[in-house]
This record gives sequence, C-alpha cells and structure tokens, in this order.
Amino acid sequence: MKTALPMSLLALVFTVGGVGAQELRREAIDAASIASIVAERPTKAPTDPDPAVVRLQVLLDRAGSSPGVIDGFYGENVRKAVAGFEMMNSLVVDGKPDPEVVARLEGNSPIVESYVVSAEDATGLVDKIPEDYDEKAKMQSLGYTSVAERLSERFHMDVGLMQALNLSSRFAPGDTVWVVTPGPPKEGKVERIEANKKTGQILAYAENGSLLAVYPATIGSEDNPAPSGKHKVKGVARMPAYRYDPRLNFRQGKNNKVLTIPKGPNGPVGSVWIDLTEPTYGIHGTPEPKLIDKVGSHGCVRLTNWDAEELAGMVKPGVVVEFVNQGPAAPK
Repeated sequence: MKTALPMSLLALVFTVGGVGAQELRREAIDAASIASIVAERPTKAPTDPDPAVVRLQVLLDRAGSSPGVIDGFYGENVRKAVAGFEMMNSLVVDGKPDPEVVARLEGNSPIVESYVVSAEDATGLVDKIPEDYDEKAKMQSLGYTSVAERLSERFHMDVGLMQALNLSSRFAPGDTVWVVTPGPPKEGKVERIEANKKTGQILAYAENGSLLAVYPATIGSEDNPAPSGKHKVKGVARMPAYRYDPRLNFRQGKNNKVLTIPKGPNGPVGSVWIDLTEPTYGIHGTPEPKLIDKVGSHGCVRLTNWDAEELAGMVKPGVVVEFVNQGPAAPK
C-alpha cells in the first residue's frame, strides 16, 4: 500500500539495498550526452539514476513517444519509447539510441527547471491508500499521499528521482524544487488506436495514417487477457469513481459484494477512464505508474495517469481501438 512518509524520511526514500543514493544535480542532467548511453542491459543493474538516461527519457516524452515514468534507468519502457520514436520518424526500428535517433532528438533546451511549491499542491492529500477495496470504499477520495507524489506525476517523474534531485527539500509550500520538464500534452485528433499485446504499447494514429503518439502499456494478463479484434471508444470519464463488482470483473481479496471506490489519482483506474464498446473494458490510468508493463492488469489497458489523460484529450466516441499481437511494424 501507499503511505505518506514523515518529512525526516524523505531524503532516505531513494535507496537501493539500504544504501542512500547520491544527490542528483540538475547540471549533470542538462550537461549529459544521450550519445553516451549504452542500449544493452548492463550485467549489474545500476543503483543510481543516470543523468543521460533522464535526459533521453524527457526528450522522448517531448517527442510524443512516452517512456512512462522518468526515472533515470534504461529499462524496457525506454527501449520501447526509442522504438516508438523510430516508427514515428520512419527509421529502422531496433529500439536503440543510435546516432540518427540522437541527432533527431537532441536540442539545446534545458531539461531541468525550478518550480515553487504552491499552497494548492499541499491540499487534498490523504494519509495512506489502503490495499483492501472495502477500506478504499470508506474513504472520501483517493488523492495523493504527499506533495512529492503529486509533483512527480505532474512532471512525469518517479518519486525517487524527484527526491534525488531535492534531497534537502521538505516539499513545503514556498519551497523551490528542481523538476524535469517533459513538455505540454500532445495535441491532435486520434482516428485509430492500436493496442499491441506483444510489444506492450498503445499506438495512436491520426486520420492521415501518421503516428501521433506512442505509450507503454499494461494490456491484460495471462489470467485476465485483454479482448481481441476491433472495438470503439464510447466516451471519456475524468477522475471517475470505480464500481467494483466481483461477479463481472475479478475478486479482490475477500470482497464479494459490489463497492463504489471514490475518485482520485490513486483509485484503481487512476485519473481517467476511456470507455470501450466491449463491456467492462477500457483504457485507463493507474495509481502505480512505475509498474506499467511490469505487472498484468485485469484485462483492461493501463497507462500512466498522464499518458491516459493525454490520450483522452485526443479521442472522441467512435474512435476504433484494435487489439493486436504482433512485433513492431517496419518503417514506411
């Protein structure tokens, strides 16, 4: 479950194996070269975020190929974001940041900027998010558990990266903190969505066939597979309450009765629900963005809250959603 941490512990959250991480300085990210990134997985997993990978993730996000959570680690979602960028630019799709990808991505704009925490950022917080749905249903809302969590989602960051950039901050109103700047939400009109179960990606296409955006996604699971074939968008609900019905969906814990889970970014479907014509299925956000395409869903398509919100802003009822199970398409 999620719990709010005391301020005295904030600087200790970003740890691996009990060893505190080094402070990540914004100058290191702005000065990093994405050309230095080695795409192959290292034999030993790094313990601290790589400034160059943070830079790469932000640039991919700005280009419309989401890496999911910006955390400074070169994982599968970064590789998929590079592949998505290659598809968008008619390049050979191999998921590696080769010189052509680097040349098209890189620019001179800063990656990290300052942000002053507002009083509003500290409102509507909750102490913790219980795991049990019956306990969730008793709450007024499923809001953020800390200012750091709220800001991390606003700027598409992992909470650990947010805190590594601001080890001495209490994230109190008036504090100046460092954040990455992924850029404004993508705009456009989506004509068709492809949900690729094999690659774990959502591809959003414009009317002229061009690729508008690519997102990493959790698309069903072995126990609860996503639907197949073509369906359509019925509508969009923002900050939806969630109706849990164990007879129609799945069994959570020992709960065997219908429950109404209140709205909030930490609700079961996050901050937005894109309803599909296939009953009980949709494309939605998540309370755990770092787990996108790392753990299965109950059959729906799960995105980070910010990716789901961006996609929701570009769709209307009638948009076709096709579920496929195939490797990445060759560039046209």
